[in-house]
Amino acid sequence: MNRDWIATARTLSEALPYLQRYSNAVVVVKFGGNAMGDDEAMAEFARDIVLMKQVGMNPIVCHGGGPMINDLLGRLGIESQFVRGKRVTTKEIVEVVEMVLSGLVNKRIVQAINDAGGRAVGISGKDDDMMVCEADDPELGFVGRPVEMNVQIIRDLYGAGMIPVIAPVATGMADNETFNVNGDTAAGAIAGALKADRLLLLTDVAGVKDASGKVVTQLHPDQVREMIADGQIAGGMIPKTETALKALDDGVRAVVILDGRVPNACLLELFTEHGAGSLIRSTEPRIPPRAGDEL
Repeated sequence: MNRDWIATARTLSEALPYLQRYSNAVVVVKFGGNAMGDDEAMAEFARDIVLMKQVGMNPIVCHGGGPMINDLLGRLGIESQFVRGKRVTTKEIVEVVEMVLSGLVNKRIVQAINDAGGRAVGISGKDDDMMVCEADDPELGFVGRPVEMNVQIIRDLYGAGMIPVIAPVATGMADNETFNVNGDTAAGAIAGALKADRLLLLTDVAGVKDASGKVVTQLHPDQVREMIADGQIAGGMIPKTETALKALDDGVRAVVILDGRVPNACLLELFTEHGAGSLIRSTEPRIPPRAGDEL
């Protein structure tokens, strides 16, 4: 008997408690980073999402696309202005953002999931007024902060067996107003509005690290606030952890910041005892953990 087959069967058997735990669970996955620009990584991510759907979960993908936006702005010769290190999103730039996110990037992810045997449908925050925003900072132009969420369209899609793939482009309070929304912020707002079981934020780092550089696998919101205050959490990890805290406040059961560069990161996190990143939760698990279960 081939040992690889035996190992595969054992892995499937060991995954049973996790498959049972997440049956019918709503899981929002923020997809971004280096994996988006790599065909092989994209295909692997798509297979993971299709598998999640196949075993009875309701995965929802929200994506970014910063590098692709920068690339097209450069090719079009559109110069950007920056305020405090952040790009000012003019009306001209937000048109490019919508073209890239709702068009190129969104449909590429949809196609990858469909190629893997799933049924993906691409939408943006504009569809059915799902995400309505106001300016997060007037100096930054059309950068939005979600103020109203209407997520019935997402429930309708996953209830019909579809996998929603959402571009973080939103409508404004005024007619014909378009906002660019940070991908993590959009994913957090969607997860909060759905009261999701999990929000998975895929990044290009291993997770939240302590002062010694070691990844902290489990965190309580109070610990996160303390680590931000004393500088252990810094730079780009601050907005990610703040997104996590807001999502928990909005009713998400747990948030995981995990390394999207790790093969099958979502499956590792959801279906193994090991996990793949830093889990942040403020409540006890809905289903008590089994012996040796770290979730």
